[in-house]
Amino acid sequence: MLANEERRIDIRFIASMLACGIMSFSGVVVETAMNITFPVLMSEFGVDTATVQWVTTGYLLMLTAIMPLSSYLKRRFKMKVLFAVAITFFLAGTILCALAPAFAFLIIGRLFQGVGTGVALPLMFNIVIEQAPLDKMGLMMGVATLITATAPAVGPSVGGLIVTCWGWRMIFVVLLPFLIASAFTGIASIRQVSATQKAKFSVLQFVLIAAGFSCLVFGANAAAESGWLSARVLLLLLGGVALLVLFGVASLRSNNPLIRVSIFRKVPFTLSVLYVVLLSSIVLGLGYLIPYYAQTVCSSSALVAGCLLLPGCIIGAILAPLGGRILDVFGARGPLTFGAICQFVAILLFMGLALGNAVWVFAAVYVLIPIAQGFSMANSITNGLRFLPEELKADGNAAFNTLQQLGGALGTAIVTSIVGSAQAGVLQDLVAGTIIGTQEGFFALLAISGIAMVCLLVVCLLMKRNSKKA
Repeated sequence: MLANEERRIDIRFIASMLACGIMSFSGVVVETAMNITFPVLMSEFGVDTATVQWVTTGYLLMLTAIMPLSSYLKRRFKMKVLFAVAITFFLAGTILCALAPAFAFLIIGRLFQGVGTGVALPLMFNIVIEQAPLDKMGLMMGVATLITATAPAVGPSVGGLIVTCWGWRMIFVVLLPFLIASAFTGIASIRQVSATQKAKFSVLQFVLIAAGFSCLVFGANAAAESGWLSARVLLLLLGGVALLVLFGVASLRSNNPLIRVSIFRKVPFTLSVLYVVLLSSIVLGLGYLIPYYAQTVCSSSALVAGCLLLPGCIIGAILAPLGGRILDVFGARGPLTFGAICQFVAILLFMGLALGNAVWVFAAVYVLIPIAQGFSMANSITNGLRFLPEELKADGNAAFNTLQQLGGALGTAIVTSIVGSAQAGVLQDLVAGTIIGTQEGFFALLAISGIAMVCLLVVCLLMKRNSKKA
């Protein structure tokens, strides 16, 4: 681990972040952009709705299986090796998707992309954690978080534009020049600053954690179709929780854990993780609700609906590094509190003002969500990791990245199931059912937002108490 006086933001540091960032951004953009293509894919390949969902579900499953391994992989292999593996898988998957002669090849390509993103995204954050100057850690974590904060908003608009003008395969083709540039940049710039270890790989732990997260993802997806109280959904969710508990027990008893779950004994860290999970569920839930409402109720085109999120996305991209710099200079409590208030107020405004208004109202109100992300998402990660010793920060990073993806999946599933249930109750009027479902979806997100605010409040109180003791 580098001493603070050895940490510096130089051209190699920036280039290595850029290389990992391009790949990670591409993965998240494609994940959201492909949702626009589902009707086209169903027609071209002759598959039904349940089958086409595997374009996203398969990618997400592979992502959640690989990300928990990031701490182990960092200890075991050199960063440049990890990057080379990630870019190889992502490039191969992108080419396979672009040329896919059958639906099965498209799925395999998406699985390959999931492996690439699953390695690259935690790698980018680990580079920041190990190499960024401590007095600029918040700033650089904010820059890194731009990837996960802006890509979900960019995906639908870019996907809608590309599909409308050139077809769905071009979504993958346009990525190739950027990925090739990423490959050369990463190989040339990524440096190793910590020694590797001959850590043993536990097959049992991997099976338990991969199966656990898979059950949760499957359960969330199934809930959108059959409801949260159906036997299948309950079995999957309870099974997922049970498998993760078994993983925790196995990890605590192991001399070579894949993730050292002792990190969750730190209450401020655990609450910071929970906040990031809840905020991710709000962001992805809104990413579904707003475009769908605009298309179904306001008769907007797919392109217009996707672009509703862009203004806020641009503002969030500017504010994330600023929020991190404020943390560096003034501490965490101010930006965290401000971000939490913004996301809560945004949901209240959506409930009270947005419905029944012109589509521009959605864009105006949504701006508050990226502001909340900019001030509280990256800062929650940065602040949460401060409660861990240096040797456990890679494990903390793995937890943040993995559970953030799971939170997004759960948020989408929650609002999808709510809207679907409301539409089923008003079969004769799709618009009326969508309005009711959207209102109920906003209410559910408001409840999630309230829990998130409580988490940050407790973290801030614990920080204040610890500072007084110090």
